[in-house]
Amino acid sequence: MSTPNFLSMYQQLIASPSVSALDPQLNLTNKPVIDLLASWCETLGFTVEITELESAPGKFNLVAKRGEGQGGLMLAGHTDTVPFDDSRWSKDPFKLTEQDNKLYGLGSIDMKGFFAFVLEALKELDELPQQQPILILATADEETTMAGAIEIAKKSTIKPARCVIGEPTDMVPVFTHKGHMSTAIRVIGRSGHSSDPARGLNAIEVMNLVISKLLHLRDELKNKYSTPHFAIPYPTLNLGHIHGGDNANRICGCCELHIDMRPLPGLSIKELQALLIDAITPINTQYPNAVEVIDLHDPIPAFSGNTDSALVKLAEKISGEAAVAVNYCTEAPFIQQLGCETIVMGPGSINQAHQPDEYLAMDKIKPSQAIITQLIKASCY
Repeated sequence: MSTPNFLSMYQQLIASPSVSALDPQLNLTNKPVIDLLASWCETLGFTVEITELESAPGKFNLVAKRGEGQGGLMLAGHTDTVPFDDSRWSKDPFKLTEQDNKLYGLGSIDMKGFFAFVLEALKELDELPQQQPILILATADEETTMAGAIEIAKKSTIKPARCVIGEPTDMVPVFTHKGHMSTAIRVIGRSGHSSDPARGLNAIEVMNLVISKLLHLRDELKNKYSTPHFAIPYPTLNLGHIHGGDNANRICGCCELHIDMRPLPGLSIKELQALLIDAITPINTQYPNAVEVIDLHDPIPAFSGNTDSALVKLAEKISGEAAVAVNYCTEAPFIQQLGCETIVMGPGSINQAHQPDEYLAMDKIKPSQAIITQLIKASCY
């Protein structure tokens, strides 16, 4: 049995649905994708370990390794995709469609397609004597909880010297990125009839005070913290979603606001959480226990890299592109906990991620393949 050709691998990966979602009705197992990768890795001489996530039964990580000892290069990616709105896709999301010099499909660049590039590169290099271990990591649930990467970070037996995470960067190396916090702020008031406002506590009015404090915190973050590598050099705070009340003639008894915060490297999750709590505290003093702060998911820390690492220098040399900082987040801060030099670098444009009719531009296939092949060759051969 041999590994299929590049387009066949691509097609089979896209044809295996692996949506991860917080809504149980949309959430799917990633096992078919993991099994595909396992079979292909085994034909290339890799030893494969598949592990079911403790925190998410029915979801799986794969670690494949060829070569003995520690060190070498790990090529990492997630096997899940975001949910999709069928009405906004003009193509079948689960069928690889070639049209207008583009390859369409859900996960084509974010990011199941990366594994086809990696395996194609390894087929090309198979005849050369391998000097360092090569590892392939395929994780679950990156698009929701990052549970797969969080569990991998605890595996002390995985010790690569370098890791490339193949998120879509148009093959530009990314050496650092912001973190991500999604937080619900819930105000519990006392409902009552609108004809007698004094008999209740209007949660919308209290939320108005909360928002005022949050906007002050947003300005404070912008003025106090800055990292020039980023296009948006300060931590951001976005008021994203609000709902409350049930009728015009009732005093609102509950109001909830969802916010998004993006910490910079050097600003820890604990510090940012403390700043948020401090902003809310005066309101809870005025209205005891009226305001609750709830994480909507486990916060994702920023990824702190530097431009002086050997891996960054190698990636810059091979790609011809200077390493950059980005505002979105990846599994990098968790993978980095394994002790390896880490970058984010992969085929496809981030502008296509999470979009209807997601696609890979076909004219980028050969240059992207060449860069990935050279990265593996320089690190392990």
